Amino acid sequence: MIAIFDWDGTLCDSIEHIVCSMQHAAVELATEPPAAADIRNIVGLGLPEAMTRLFPALDEELRNELSRAYSRHFSSPDRGPPLLFEGAVETLERLRARGIELAVATGKSRRGLDRVLGALGLADFFEATRCADETRSKPHPQMVLEIMKARGKCRDEVLVIGDSEFDLAMARQAGVRSVGVSFGVHDSDRLAAYRPLAIIDQLPQLLDLEVFAP
Repeated sequence: MIAIFDWDGTLCDSIEHIVCSMQHAAVELATEPPAAADIRNIVGLGLPEAMTRLFPALDEELRNELSRAYSRHFSSPDRGPPLLFEGAVETLERLRARGIELAVATGKSRRGLDRVLGALGLADFFEATRCADETRSKPHPQMVLEIMKARGKCRDEVLVIGDSEFDLAMARQAGVRSVGVSFGVHDSDRLAAYRPLAIIDQLPQLLDLEVFAP
């Protein structure tokens, strides 16, 4: 069995920093900053796809400048260390102790994910990771399918855990099961439309699911 986690909004409590970084990038380039709700709505997509949705009237060159400014603000050393949601590490450790393999499928760049995993001491914690700059962006199933192939798993041995409809749509397109988390960017009603096995309010609740029973 392998559990494929989204990162931002699922394991990492980073949504507000994403919102602030995007708004600061827009102000820096004299562009009207998007509303916080609009930014939250695109979390989970790859950065090019997110910028196209947030700034549809801008040309590609300016969107690329915004992407660079956003990345600079997000990775600023003034930010402080990244924070995981309560119970994240303990839940991951207990899943591993039950023989569950762990993976990450994220809209972050490879550089961004490697940086945050290194900062948290989790660089060797996951058996596989896939990022949006090396595959198609969610909700395309490429990330899940590549992880399945790399780890030799069939569809009934895979569970995707995420906070956005992009995560659950990716799982559905890959033909695998999913679990939604209610504390990220999309609410429970929105996630329920994708018929996940469960929608949890805290990460340790994963340990109570039958699919992860010891």
